[in-house]
Amino acid sequence: MKRLFEQTSSGLHRIALRPLVVSIALCLFLTGPAAAEPLTLPVDQRPDWLGRDGIVMAGSWEPLLFRVRRDGSEGYTPTDEQRAAYLREHSPAMVARLKALGVNFIMMHCYKGAGLEAERQSMADAVRFASLCRDAGLRVGVYNYSGAFLWEPLFEETPEAKDWVLFGADGKPLTYGSATYRYRWNRNHAGAEAFYRGLVRFAVNDIKVDLLHFDNYGYGPGRDPNSVQRFADYLSENFTAGQLQEMGVENVNTVKPPMTGPAETMLRRAWLDFSCRSLAESYDRMGRYARTLRKDILVECNPGGPGNWIRPPVDHGRLLQGGEAFWDEGRPPSYEGGQLRTRIGTYKVARRMDNIAFAYATTPLEMAESMAFNRDCLGCICWFEYGKIVARPGSDEPMSEALPPFIRFFHARRDLLRETQVVADVAVLRSFGSQVFAGPDSARLTHQAEQALIENRLCFQIIYDHHLNDLNRYRVLVLAGCVALSDEQIRQIERYVSSGGRVCIVGQAATHDQWLRPREKPGLDSLPTARVVRITENDDILGAVRRACDNRLSLSVEAPSGLCAELTSQPGRRLVHLVNYRDGVPAKDISIHLRLPARRRVESAILVSPERESELQLAFQEREGVVTFGVPQVGVYEIAVVTMK
Repeated sequence: MKRLFEQTSSGLHRIALRPLVVSIALCLFLTGPAAAEPLTLPVDQRPDWLGRDGIVMAGSWEPLLFRVRRDGSEGYTPTDEQRAAYLREHSPAMVARLKALGVNFIMMHCYKGAGLEAERQSMADAVRFASLCRDAGLRVGVYNYSGAFLWEPLFEETPEAKDWVLFGADGKPLTYGSATYRYRWNRNHAGAEAFYRGLVRFAVNDIKVDLLHFDNYGYGPGRDPNSVQRFADYLSENFTAGQLQEMGVENVNTVKPPMTGPAETMLRRAWLDFSCRSLAESYDRMGRYARTLRKDILVECNPGGPGNWIRPPVDHGRLLQGGEAFWDEGRPPSYEGGQLRTRIGTYKVARRMDNIAFAYATTPLEMAESMAFNRDCLGCICWFEYGKIVARPGSDEPMSEALPPFIRFFHARRDLLRETQVVADVAVLRSFGSQVFAGPDSARLTHQAEQALIENRLCFQIIYDHHLNDLNRYRVLVLAGCVALSDEQIRQIERYVSSGGRVCIVGQAATHDQWLRPREKPGLDSLPTARVVRITENDDILGAVRRACDNRLSLSVEAPSGLCAELTSQPGRRLVHLVNYRDGVPAKDISIHLRLPARRRVESAILVSPERESELQLAFQEREGVVTFGVPQVGVYEIAVVTMK
C-alpha cells in the first residue's frame, strides 16, 4: 500500500489518495471478522519502556486548522500570530521544556476529520514533531481521529463521506453538540472504516507512534441506512422467528431502531445490546488492523470513565478488551461536605481489564490517586497548546508548584509501582442485563456497594460479566442488584461456590434471565446457605461483606473518613497505598492491620512518600499471621512497604 505522502527535495507532495482508499477497502474485506479473544496485550508482551518508565504525559493534540474554527472563525485559515505560536509549540525548545518538567510521553495531533488534503500540512508537521520528541527520548501517542468529522471540507474532498454520517432518532445528522460544523460518523460503516485504516497506517508507519488514540467513543449506531441495515442483520442472526414475533417484529427490514426510552421492551433491549456490541467491534477491528502493522503498538480510546453504572452504547467490560488504555476526562477527585468523590472506580475497572487509565493529573491528589490505583501512568500533567504550558485544555491556569515532588517520586520510585498486582478479597459484579435493562434501582445498588467498599478501604475489584469465568482469585463475590443473570452465569457462580467461594447477595438476585425475562424461581436459591450471606437492599453492605469474608480481611485500616487505601503485591512485598482526599487536613493516627501470606513473616516495614525526602522505619507487631503498625499521618500520599521473609 502506498504511503499517504512522500518526501522530495521540493517538499511534501500529495500522492493520489483515491486509489489508496480503494486499496484499504479491499484490505478490510480480506482481513475477515475479528477474533473472539481479547485484543488487549498481556503485560509481559507490551513494550519494555511502558513498565520500566511509566507514562508522564503532556498533551496538545488539536491540529491548527481545527483550533481556528473552534475558537470562533467561520473558516480554517490561521492568522500569522496563530501560525507563529503553533511553530513555537512544535520546536526543540518546547520539547526541552517539557522534558525538564519530567514529561516522558507526548500526546499530539495526527488527524481531526477535515480530509487528507485539508490536513496535509498538519500531518506533515506531526511527522517532524514526533521525530523531535523521539530524538529527545520521549514516547509519542497521536490523536489518530475523532468520532466526528469537519464535514464542510471533508465532503468537498471526499463526497462519499456523506454516506458515513450518523443519524439521530429524528433522522438528522448527529452533530458534536453545538459545534454544528462537526458531524458524528458511523464507526461501523465499511467505507468509513477503510478510510480511517489509512490514517492508522500513516500514524504507525510515518509518524512511528508508540500509541494510537481514538477519540469520542461514546456514540454507537443510529438511524442512518447503514445502522438500520446492520440492526436488521443483528436481529436475524440472534433471534428466532418466534422470538421476533414476540417483539412485534414481522419483518426485520422494516424495523426502526428504538433509540430512545427506557428498556421496557425486548426490541429496545436488543438495540441497547447491539449498540454496545457495535462500538466494541469497531474498536477491536481498528486495533487488530494496527497490530498487523506493528504487533506491540498500544491502542487507546476515549469512552469517558465508567461512571456509576453501565450506560450504552458504552460498555467498558466489552469495549476495553480492544486495547490497553482509555481516557476519563471527568470531574477531579475531592472531599467536600463529607462527600467523597474519586476516580477509584475508573482505576479499578482499568486494572481488572488490564488497561491503563488516562486522566488529567494537575494536583498532588490526582497524582497520588493515580500512583495508588492506576497502572504505569501518572497522568496528563500539562497542556502546551501554542507553546504556553498550562494545567489542562481550555485553561489559563499554570501548572501547580506543588507537582514536582510527585513527578520526581513517580520516576525515582518506579520500584514501588511497576509490576504490581492488586490484592482483592472481593469482586463486585457489574451485570450488564441488571444495570441496563432492569432500571436505575438495580444499578444504583451495585454502585452503593462499590462506594461502601471504597470509603471503608476494603480490598476489592470491579468485574464484568465475562470475568465470572475467573472468580477463583476472589474469596467473595458481591451481587448487589444483580437481578438479570443468564443460565450460564448462574452455573459459573455455582461452580465458584462449589470450589470454596462465597457469595454476598444484596437485594434480589437472578430473578430474571439476561434479557430481563422473569424466572419461575430465582436462579441462585439453591446455593448452600452456609456459603451465602443475604441482606436486603437497606441493610449494612459493609457488615455483610465482612461476614462473608469471615472477618479475615487482607487489609483493615482504621482511619478518619476521606482516607482511601489500595493493597498491591510484588514478590516478597506488600504495599499499602494511602491517599488522603481532605485538602489541607492531614489524616492522623492511622492503624493498619495487614494479613500476611501463609508461612511469611515481616522483615521490615517502612513509610515512603513524595512529600518527604527520607524513608521512615515503622515499628510493627505480628500475631497469628497479621502484622499491625501505625502511620502517624498522611498529608496526601504515603506508601507503607512491608518486606517479608
